Amino acid sequence: MKKGTCNIVIGGEAGQGLVTVGQMISKILVRSGYHIVVTQSYQSRIRGGHNTFAVRVAPRFLEAPAEAIDILVALNGETVELHRKGLAPGGLIVADEAFGVADDACLKVPFETLAGDERFVNTAALGILCALLGLEREPAGKMLDEFFGVKHPEMMEGNKAALARSFEWTGARPEKLRKLPFAEGGGGKVMLNGNEAIALGAVSAGVRFCAFYPMTPATSIPLTLIGMAERMGLVVEQAEDEIAAVNMAIGASFAGAPAMVATSGGGFALMVEGVSLAGMTETPLVMVVAQRPGPATGLPTRTEQADLEFVLHAGHGEFPRAVFAPGTVDECFHLTSKAFDLAERYQGPMFVLTDQFLADSYRAVQPFDVGGLDQVRPGAGSAPIEAPYRRHAITESGISPRLIPGAYEHLVVTDSDEHTEDGHLTEDLEVRTRQVEKRLAKGIGITGEMLQPEHGGPDAPELLLVSWGSTLGSVREAASLLRAGGREVSTLHFRQVWPLVPDQFLGRLTGAGRVVCVEGNATGQLASLIRRETGFLIEERVNRYDGLPITPEYIVKRIS
Repeated sequence: MKKGTCNIVIGGEAGQGLVTVGQMISKILVRSGYHIVVTQSYQSRIRGGHNTFAVRVAPRFLEAPAEAIDILVALNGETVELHRKGLAPGGLIVADEAFGVADDACLKVPFETLAGDERFVNTAALGILCALLGLEREPAGKMLDEFFGVKHPEMMEGNKAALARSFEWTGARPEKLRKLPFAEGGGGKVMLNGNEAIALGAVSAGVRFCAFYPMTPATSIPLTLIGMAERMGLVVEQAEDEIAAVNMAIGASFAGAPAMVATSGGGFALMVEGVSLAGMTETPLVMVVAQRPGPATGLPTRTEQADLEFVLHAGHGEFPRAVFAPGTVDECFHLTSKAFDLAERYQGPMFVLTDQFLADSYRAVQPFDVGGLDQVRPGAGSAPIEAPYRRHAITESGISPRLIPGAYEHLVVTDSDEHTEDGHLTEDLEVRTRQVEKRLAKGIGITGEMLQPEHGGPDAPELLLVSWGSTLGSVREAASLLRAGGREVSTLHFRQVWPLVPDQFLGRLTGAGRVVCVEGNATGQLASLIRRETGFLIEERVNRYDGLPITPEYIVKRIS
């Protein structure tokens, strides 16, 4: 194991239960005080195909995946053949003795004997993995109770017996153990992935309505909200398609319910007309776009960062927006809350741009501090307004008084055509000009709240690594590895990719000896946007577009 970390890869076919094993071992590790980074790789199939659930674990803070495998848990023979070459020096293969793996690095397990019943094979795998890592049996037993005790109490006796046999069998082979260093911090952390954190961030901001059409990798956002709907007073609607979903959300928001949609590239393509509708009617809306490789269906269950330009320019006509790109699970929570705040105050669409890697990546996080967070309250605090009420009144800030239909004596009128201040359709070209300028004026306020790019390292380094979104952890670790090799390296990370304020970061770019932009796309979309806004050309790029997440090793190899 490298520097006290262990990279565990569980591999098998869809339907074999590898995600269940992965989630259980991950929760046990988090509750035991360890930090984790989970990477899920799966094919677009309900059953069959080859999938993996990778857990990188350490007693210290982790934020990036790893490539070399320390423990490979093979639920089928194909997993051994596909990943054997990725085994780290001293790595271990855990496989059923029936697979006939001829390798000294293989722990050949009598799964049939240990399980006692084919239904408990995954429990046996969990027990072996826990024992190899030096974890106690008691938390593993509690985890089985959580996963199976309520729904399948009749199976608990068999599960517990399989777990006990597996711990005992593995403990009798001390030469195979890969005990983790002690985690001094203890428990207290929770296990969340990016999509779960986005859902929680929306709830913390006061979301009341979410519309969606299922599309990987965004679907677990509304599914998480569905699990909280009754308790939190939410309405979550699965629409007949994405066009219906976005228009439902706009209607709900117009009526006073803070609203969001969650989708991926292909679904967002159908929502684009709705983006313009929200811009023209000045209706608050949060849109989460979880990126995956395109064009068209592309690789529907893999990861990429290729929709930045799409989201930035989505919608016909000109109107302001903000685009957030969280790099951590914590940022998924806080930036979603920020998006709701801006959507409400500046009355228009705001975007959260994530991807499959971060969406499905579980981490150990401290419970979120919600003490300083305020929920959005549509129409609250509106000063008394004299009739006639003008929904789109011209103001210096571009922000007009917003009343909720039916909540006041005033009639609230808006239109998808260009409109007068009181919301009625017009073709008066002078009015048109004033309304365009009014809407664009809101962009000045949004720009004034731009989150500054995060800089780490010396001010004038030999090498500056520029990144955005989910590449944050891998870029930070790559910089650390390069520094350990004697290089002077800094990082510049964008968690908000629009609007850009050159004064916040241009000096960092010009002051570095060498600038490299790291992105999960083929064309360098952030690098191109930076050149457009500042004139600074980032000539060197590290791009990945094979559907896999960028790792620290991937960056270092290409930098070197």
